[in-house]
Amino acid sequence: MNITFKLFATLTDYLPVEARRSNIIELDVAADAPISQIIAPFGLPPQLVHLVLVNGRYIEPDKRLSTTLLEGDVLAIWPPIAGG
Repeated sequence: MNITFKLFATLTDYLPVEARRSNIIELDVAADAPISQIIAPFGLPPQLVHLVLVNGRYIEPDKRLSTTLLEGDVLAIWPPIAGG
């Protein structure tokens, strides 16, 4: 099944070079793959996977090991953001 995967801020460096400018990549994933399994091949450091949203809905850290997606879903991830 196909989903849209988006990485933001410094996490875009973990996308393939051709996707970094748009920060979006289309993925073909198994229907039973949890979020943690979907993002594993990208090598994201766990401490940088801060805000995880599926179709704009926040997914708590303990749910990322079991939450699966549906065809056409959008998985978006932000690192911790600091500012002043």
